[in-house]
Amino acid sequence: MSTERTYNVPLRREYQKVPRWRRTKKAVKALKEFLQKHMKSEDVKLSKDLNEEIWKHGIRNPPHHVKVTVTKDDKGVVTADLFGKKEVAPKPAKKTKAKA
Repeated sequence: MSTERTYNVPLRREYQKVPRWRRTKKAVKALKEFLQKHMKSEDVKLSKDLNEEIWKHGIRNPPHHVKVTVTKDDKGVVTADLFGKKEVAPKPAKKTKAKA
């Protein structure tokens, strides 16, 4: 049985506590701490899309808040993904005709 929730995580208050050149690193740490607290698990994984969204404007300009969809599985592993991202199924390989 897995739990799924959606959060709009505030990041600005946390990353303002550090110098400008450390802001996005602090935003990532703040996001993980928020998810650990609210999902009650130490094992938090961020998706590639979510990480790229946070780092989109570089190390000095992270977003003020980010909306995430969070799932927790039976083992206690929490995975966070960007809200509204669709899971893209891999396309099947094209069949080629063999020449005789």
